[in-house]
Amino acid sequence: MLAMTAITLETLREKLKEWKGCDLQKTANPVLGEGNPQATIMFIGEAPGQKEDEQGRPFVGAAGQFLDELLSSIGLSRADVYISNVVKYRPPENRDPLPIEKEQCEPWLMLEIALIQPRVIVPLGKHALGNFFTKLSISTAHGQAQKLTDAVTIFPIFHPAAALHNGGLRQTLYDDFTALKKFLTESNIPIARSPLAADR
Repeated sequence: MLAMTAITLETLREKLKEWKGCDLQKTANPVLGEGNPQATIMFIGEAPGQKEDEQGRPFVGAAGQFLDELLSSIGLSRADVYISNVVKYRPPENRDPLPIEKEQCEPWLMLEIALIQPRVIVPLGKHALGNFFTKLSISTAHGQAQKLTDAVTIFPIFHPAAALHNGGLRQTLYDDFTALKKFLTESNIPIARSPLAADR
């Protein structure tokens, strides 16, 4: 892949369109993340669904609408954060992504993380959490900050789609977002870096 100095989110998006390293690209459209390139908070889901595949954008279906609600509940919007997925193509029939598919797409996610340089990564659901902590369970770790490095904290939360299938999880998600806001406030983490800070 390209040297980091030559990469922007736009060039990454163009390169992904040309990439043939995952069989899912034979049946689906590439969906890279989107949002504020200066964001300090990055949300990572599992894989695109039907609406995402059609529009080429992450979290634009029903789960995305709920994510917008959750962000709004703590005074944030999509424009404040960066949102992506572990897998960059829709698996057939919205099935869970296979380990090989996650592995093949991982370099793209790592490049996004390197470009955004988030201070807080919010894995939405078990597939995203497994990218950072293989032994942690989303059901026990959700809503709790997990230190990844001195500079980066992982803050796992259930995937918004889970609450669409299980209404009992809706309040849990709202509570976890409230906990996320509390963590950001107590840690003095701003919503976005200044462009000058990113250049240094």
